[in-house]
Parts: sequence; structure tokens; C-alpha cells
Amino acid sequence: MTVTMIDSAAGMRAMVSSSPEQWKDAARRLWEPMAGMYFFIPGGPDLAAVHSQNFGFGPSVAADKILGAVDALERADVWGRVERALETGLRELNAADPTVAMPDLTVLLVLGDPTNKHFMDEIRGLSAFGGISGYIAITIWPTDEVLARLEGIALHELHHNVRYSTGGVVWNPQTVTVGEHVVAEGLADLFAADLVGEQGFTHFVSDQTRTSDEVLRRVTEGLDVTGMQDFAAWVLGDPSACLFGATPVGLPTGAGYAAGARFVSAYREATGQSPARAVATPASEILAVALPQLGLTMPAR
Repeated sequence: MTVTMIDSAAGMRAMVSSSPEQWKDAARRLWEPMAGMYFFIPGGPDLAAVHSQNFGFGPSVAADKILGAVDALERADVWGRVERALETGLRELNAADPTVAMPDLTVLLVLGDPTNKHFMDEIRGLSAFGGISGYIAITIWPTDEVLARLEGIALHELHHNVRYSTGGVVWNPQTVTVGEHVVAEGLADLFAADLVGEQGFTHFVSDQTRTSDEVLRRVTEGLDVTGMQDFAAWVLGDPSACLFGATPVGLPTGAGYAAGARFVSAYREATGQSPARAVATPASEILAVALPQLGLTMPAR
């Protein structure tokens, strides 16, 4: 249960000081410790492209803007705070369910692209991924809102990481359902909230979306949709679906997170099981309890 934080401050400064011809190589060096996250890609991906796909800053962003943001990360002790949050979260999850493996973690925290409107305005300076056991990638822009939520962001991704580790849930990209993804987001948000309070909830989900019965109903209609290529709209919402070339389904940003939190809250109320204890509980079990509590049923196709 070790946590290894990549020294991304040095790596990002090296990227900024690189010539345009060397910039991609510098990005690849920064991401190299994360290469194992892409074990399923024969020969591995171009890690410079991975950086861009994760909303990472590009060579055209003003150097002083990136260097100032790196300084802001250091002043906020972001690497230390993330590491301590992950260590606390690992202990909590291990105590709640010792049968699930607690992976050794490699963690990359990198600056996003402040010129990308979707990144800055729609998802408010946050894109993170913790779904591959042993690796967590967090892309942020250091707004006050994001910096206040660092621990919550890390804990959210940790719950995903443990859920999909040995002894947990198996994620098959071809057969996994929207229901699994939505429940996982709800579990992760509520796990983080148990440890850090309101800052545990994903901040790009509006209060209106979180409480909307229409959003809840619409997400429920997609719970049995399979295949990851269609998940963006159901989980992240229509703006992200359009960005990624998927079909919109009439949902706002963060709809799946909002619905997932309501499903998991209903499950918890009925069973008394915490999100930590339910880290390896299949989504089907959670939904079988939660949907009737909310006056909903699984879609019939």
C-alpha cells in the first residue's frame, strides 16, 4: 500500500523550457511512469498524445502562465496533500473490506490547458482517471475551487482504483453497463464526502442537476446501456458527449455523478453499508435495492 507521487513540478518546468521540437519528448518523459496504465494497448500509446487527451497544457500556452501555476501548486502543497489523502483513504478502505486488494499507487498530477473552454468552463478545471489498478492521473487548473477539493478529488479516484483492483469489480469495456459506471461515481463521491465533507462531491455537478428528479429518471433509462463508447453522454453529460463525438441523450454535465450519488445514498439508507464497505459490491446489487427506494425500475428493452 505505497503511494508514489511523480515529481511532476520538475517535469512540467522541463516541458516549458523545451524547444517546440523537444516538447513532445519532455511530455513523454513526464508520463513515462504511467505507461503501465496502458498495458492493454499493444506497443503502448504515444504518451505525448495521452497528455493532450487528458486536457494537459500544450506548447502554445504562455510559459509564464504555466510556471506561475506550478508555483501555485507548490505553495498549496498539492503533492503532499494528495499523498496524505490517499494514504488515509487506503487505510479506510482496507479496514472496511480487507478482502479487496489495496494497490501500490503511482500518481501523476499535471496542469491542464487553461485555454481549453470545455476544461475550464464545463468541467471547471478537473479531469481525473483512477480506473486502472495502481495508477491515478489527475489533471487540474489551480483555481481556488479546485485547490479546496484536492483531497476529495484524490479520494474519489482512489475508490475507483480499489473497486477495479484484484478482488473487486471486473470492468469489461465491451459488456460494462452505464449502471456500473454511474454507481461507481456515486460510491466514489460519497466515500470522499465521508472523509472530507462537502468537498468530496464533484464540483462540476450543479446543485440543480444533483436534485433533479428528471435527471435521475433519464439516467435510469440508460442504466442497461453497454459499451464504453456510449458512456460519455449518460455519465458526463451532453457537452462532453459532443466533444468526444458521441450521441447526446439530453443530460446536463455530471448527470451520472448526480444520479449515482442518489442511488448509493438510497442503498446506504436501506442497508447501512458505507461506500467504503461497498467498494466491491456489484452495481446490480446496489441498484436492486436503490431503485425501488426511489420509485424507479430498471429499463425494459
